[in-house]
Parts: sequence; C-alpha cells; structure tokens
Amino acid sequence: MSKNLTSRSEDYSKWYNELVVKADLAQNSAVRGCMVIKPYGYAIWEKMQAELDRMFKETGHQNAYFPLFVPKSLFEAEEKNAEGFAKECAVVTHYRLQNDPDNPGKLRVDPEAKLEEELVVRPTSEAIIWSTYKGWIQSYRDLPLLINQWANVVRWEMRTRLFLRTAEFLWQEGHTAHATKAEAITEAELMNNVYADFAENFMAIPVIKGTKTESERFAGADETYCIEALMQDGKALQAGTSHFLGQNFAKAFDVKFASSEGTQEYVWATSWGVSTRLMGALIMTHSDDQGLVLPPNLAPNQVVIVPIYKGAEQLEELSATVQGIMKNLRALGVTVKYDDRDTYRPGAKFAQHELQGVPLRIAIGARDLANGTVELARRDTLTKESIALEGLEQHIKALLEEIQQSLFDKSKSYRDDHITAVDTFDEFKKVLKNKGGFISAHWDGTSETEEKIKELTKATIRCIPMDYKEEEGKCVLTGNSSSRRVLFAKAY
Repeated sequence: MSKNLTSRSEDYSKWYNELVVKADLAQNSAVRGCMVIKPYGYAIWEKMQAELDRMFKETGHQNAYFPLFVPKSLFEAEEKNAEGFAKECAVVTHYRLQNDPDNPGKLRVDPEAKLEEELVVRPTSEAIIWSTYKGWIQSYRDLPLLINQWANVVRWEMRTRLFLRTAEFLWQEGHTAHATKAEAITEAELMNNVYADFAENFMAIPVIKGTKTESERFAGADETYCIEALMQDGKALQAGTSHFLGQNFAKAFDVKFASSEGTQEYVWATSWGVSTRLMGALIMTHSDDQGLVLPPNLAPNQVVIVPIYKGAEQLEELSATVQGIMKNLRALGVTVKYDDRDTYRPGAKFAQHELQGVPLRIAIGARDLANGTVELARRDTLTKESIALEGLEQHIKALLEEIQQSLFDKSKSYRDDHITAVDTFDEFKKVLKNKGGFISAHWDGTSETEEKIKELTKATIRCIPMDYKEEEGKCVLTGNSSSRRVLFAKAY
C-alpha cells in the first residue's frame, strides 16, 4: 500500500497530496475548493482541539459561539479589516429558491426573496463579535473579556490544497477585550506562547516566535505575533498568529467602558487563531516516503496490536493475552487498538498502520506467546525488536516519550541547519535556490524593499524574530542601513 506513494525527492507536492488521500485523512468534496475530513484525519484534529481547548481554559478563556453570517454593514465598519478580506468573501443575497418555469425539475433563485441587507459568510468574526461586545461591556468590572470560539470560516480560494488552503476550513478564534493597552499586548504575547508550546510539545514541531511586518499583518491589527515552522522541502509555514488590535475595533463598533475613575474609555482588543492548516504542518514536518509519521501526543492510536494466528482457537488464546496488555496500557494513559480484523492478512495491516503513522506496532503470534515475547516496531525509525511481555507496558510508555522527543529533535536539527545568514543579494538568491529554508538577512524596514524582494525571488519576510538582537548592518537589497536581521523564506 505505502509503496505506491510518490517519493518526496521526486515530487514533494505530489507526495503530500497522495499521502493525505491514501492515509485516509481527507478528500476533495463535491463543493469546489472544499474538503471532506475523514474519520482518521478528524481524530487527529480532535486531539489537537482537545489539547488547545485545555490550554485556553487554563489561561482563563471561555468558549462561546457567534453566527456564521455577518451583515455587510457590520463587516464594513472596520475599514482595514473589510478591505483585507473583501476579495475572499462569499456573500448571501437571497433566502429562497423556487421551481424554474423554463426548466421543469430545476430550481432558481426567487427574485422576490432578495435580502434587505447582504450577508457575508464569515471569513473571520471580529465584526459580528465586536458588535455583540458593545452590549456586553459597560464597566471596567466587565473586563477582561476572554472568549474563544471553535468554528468554520469561508475564504474563497481559487487554488486549493487539502488542509493547507481550502475555501472552508475549521479553526478556533479568540477575541478578547481589555482595559489597558499593556494588558492587551500581554494577552496577544501569551497566546502566541501558548501556540508555540502546543506546536513544540504536542506536534513536535520547532517554531520561531516573532512579529509580522506591517504589510504582512492581519487586516485591522496594530501588531501581529506569529509562530513560523519549516517544512521538509525548505518552505516555511505560518503555524499560528495572535493579533494586538489596539482600539481599532472598539472605535469601529463604539465599545466603551466606564473606568474606575468614571471616565468613558475605548477597550483594547486582541484576536488569535489556528486552523486545520496545522494538519498540513504535522504531515509535512515528520512524514516520510512510507507514509504518515505521527508524534505520539497526537496519534489517535499510539499503539496497534496485530495478532498472527491460524484458526479461531489460536486467535482466542492470543486475544486473552492482548486484552490484558490493552488494559494495562490504557491504565497508563496510552491509546491502543487491537486490529483483529479477519478480512485482512497481517502484512496488509502492517502496511496500513505504517501508512497511517501509528507510532508503535505490536505483532504477537503463538510462538511469541510461548516465548513470552512480542515483536515491537517503531514507525519513526522503522526498526523492530523482540520485547519480553513482562514489563512491556512500562517499556512502551517510555518509548512513546522517546519517540515524541526524537521527532522534535530531528525536526529542530533540520530547521537549525536551514537557517542561513547572508549579507549580499547574490548570496540570498543562491541559498534560496540551492538550500531553501530560512534566510537571515538585513532589511531596511520599507515595504517597497520587502515587495521588491518578493517580486524578484518569491520569498517573503516570515517574521521579525523575538529573540534576535539589535545588529547594525546594510539591507541585503538596497544597501541602506538596518538595525536587525529578519527571516525570509518561500512559504505555503
């Protein structure tokens, strides 16, 4: 099964597209540009969702839900936000269909059912949420307001790829209101740190924390914080963003509060989000030519057990032992599946679980049972070993932790080896062509230079890293003075 995958070196893009489909994660739908997330893919997303939701709640946030539709007048209220998303909007103009008299059996839009005001299908929810917050916030006692919602959004994309860019996708979006600028900035930075924590400790993906340039900021934000990851093909992927919105939305929707001094003040705002694009990041960071490789912390099944038997009597004997192993593993918090399907041979099962990235596979047969051992296969290294049944569960628990760390270390080593400092534009172009990855270079701080470099190379400024020190230098393109390096890369 897995041997049918195109190799990464042959065609990375084709390898990714094939893997998403063959590993049973998602498929294209009857709606152009939209995807169906299949049960196995959704199980991974659910684990992501559960961990993130826990992290949000531990930092004081609550979940709520807001409408899918945004009245056009509300959408227009914050001009930069409306302008930034206008070209991606799907718009509802009518509310009813009727039989088409000219085409029996067909339907048409009822011309009499035109909406008084057009509705935008949310590309993001700031407008509908801030119009609601106006009624929720009157006093400093109502602040901070820390709300998150899990939802779907629609951004009309013409060129789509499963998980990475689809017309409809799933995400979470946090929207918070604060009494002071400092509190809002602290919130935006906190949530960016939460995303980085999740990416590194659950997804096993090393990320660089930074801020976006003015031209790359979220529409309507004063500052955008981000985490940037590097994929195996040397391209960057934005894995999460957190925005300090200033008072832009508060002023657009007249959201004020009575301060403790009795004055009327506009609130300060943030928004932050990650989406099913993380699924694409997970796939492209760890997987290989044999299929998916999942970090144990996000694998739907951390262990799969495959019995090798002849006849019902052997299966029954093996199953009795397996049930004990499963019980002990689950007591340790390990998710385990017993693949005793009689419609597939063991080899086909091995191939499927390898393709789907199950971290550990146990094979157990009559001879293993007699010897008090099992065969244990690691997905990340594709190695096998014979392990004693006694103490097996503790060994597996420790091995899963080792695999999680190993995947992170391997990805970090690749990422660190693909951060290259350059001082000339010739070096810049050479590294971009031959090596890829992040290019650390001086930039003069102007949007004109940023745009020119993008035009010439297709590389963009991924972020201004948070931990980079001030360093006098000359812009890689113009030679103008620069006070620090930024990270460029080609990106998804």
